[in-house]
Amino acid sequence: MKKTVSILLLIVLFTSLYAAPFRNDSIYSKWAIDSRMGDFRNKKTTQRFLTPTTSRNASWDYVTGLVAKAILKAWEQYKSEPWSAYFFTGIENFADNVSMKLGESNLDDLNAGKIFFELYRGAMEKGQTSKAETYKTKATTCRNTLKYNHQRIGANLPGTGGFWHKKQYTNQMWLDGLYMGPALYAEWQGNFGQELGETDNTESWDDIALQFDTIFKHTWDVNKKLNYHAWSAEPTNAASSYWADPVTGCSQEFWGRGMGWFFAALVDVLEFMPDSHPAKQRLIAYTNAVADGLKARQDPTSGCWYQLLQYDGTKKGTTCQVSNYLESSASCMITYAYLKGMRLGILDKNVYRQMAEKAYKGIIDQFVVEESDGKIKLIQSCESAGLSSTRKGDANYYLCGSDAGINNDTEGKVLGPFIMASLEYERSSETYTLKKNVQSAQPHCIIKKYRDTVEISSTQQPVQSVCVFDCLGNEKFYWNGKETDQINLNLAGLPQGIYFFKINADVVKYLFTT
Repeated sequence: MKKTVSILLLIVLFTSLYAAPFRNDSIYSKWAIDSRMGDFRNKKTTQRFLTPTTSRNASWDYVTGLVAKAILKAWEQYKSEPWSAYFFTGIENFADNVSMKLGESNLDDLNAGKIFFELYRGAMEKGQTSKAETYKTKATTCRNTLKYNHQRIGANLPGTGGFWHKKQYTNQMWLDGLYMGPALYAEWQGNFGQELGETDNTESWDDIALQFDTIFKHTWDVNKKLNYHAWSAEPTNAASSYWADPVTGCSQEFWGRGMGWFFAALVDVLEFMPDSHPAKQRLIAYTNAVADGLKARQDPTSGCWYQLLQYDGTKKGTTCQVSNYLESSASCMITYAYLKGMRLGILDKNVYRQMAEKAYKGIIDQFVVEESDGKIKLIQSCESAGLSSTRKGDANYYLCGSDAGINNDTEGKVLGPFIMASLEYERSSETYTLKKNVQSAQPHCIIKKYRDTVEISSTQQPVQSVCVFDCLGNEKFYWNGKETDQINLNLAGLPQGIYFFKINADVVKYLFTT
């Protein structure tokens, strides 16, 4: 019996600057980083990391940390590709030169500390053990600042032990904060927690679970299946009375990005939480409840989510003419959480796969703008939102508030989640799975391209079948016929782009580019 040989070939058939709103041939995570690593906004301020064409000016902040973490995730996913090298070195340059600024009891300040985990692994891979220890020490400083020094809700109030969002927000917990602080705490425990012994590790996971138990108990609306943006354990205090319901302590609205932060925090924490911990099934239940609630609020036309989740586009502000709008950062963060949740086995693919893929493609169609220089930018993100003695947190605030305007110039709070959602979407494709299993070897076929025709000539075994995939793993062409040593395929019907060729039916073993 003849042994068939499988070969996966990457061929650039055509190149083009402009294409349809969603490109099957594009690796959007790479495109976004190449376009915006050295040019994105933190509100109105331009931030830059070191790239081959830009110098660094980025400072320590939760927004720059969010983008930097996403870029490092891309490096780790694609580190076998030469083009990803500067993703790591650019963020390494940031980490080695920026000063950590951890304000007193400020959850936002901790988020940038998440970059040290990938940097630690990268340094260890390079044999830079001293540098790796420096990154580990910095991550530990962030974790210990939260665990031992952060202000908590007191024993005489509901939610005892919950982390205040910030020092000035007395006895308040916001959905945003779960992503900033406890998610970093969990990543530290997942990487280094066993080093301090089982007792400390278990107590730390108990502490992390407490934060999610508290925020879910007090912000979840069982009828609307959504979480309110914030909650105060002391709703009549000076920091809370302007916006908090005097009985429930909740804010008034269901903010899209707030739920995105919370949904993403849940899947990020569950990635590291031990299966044996008794709280894991509770957090999985919270994740599924949130997923179910958000599924019902997905815009059926675009696949995206609105700034205010309980309304459609007919809702308008009362002091401005802004209508409720499809919001990019929320849509990206929510899509990221769905895709990652399915990858981790937390969410049912049969229930959520189709709607999550629609959401991702909707993000491209709605929020990704191709510019004349070949770069992309991201639009329609809420610049900021919060609760305070001057920010009431009603619908009018989220649509008309002076700090809650729409940013159309790649704000970091959409750039980071867009990269992360893209990575998960790319990771779920068949092509990514095939590339992960590729091994180096001499090819057994010769591939030649003549305009719209591809000629495949076998040097050892006959060609029995050819399957063509686009860059995201979608099957575009299939041939199965009589064994032959040479075949010519007319691919004129395929749109411009990059394609993979799987030749014959065995496990893919070879990859080369022409």
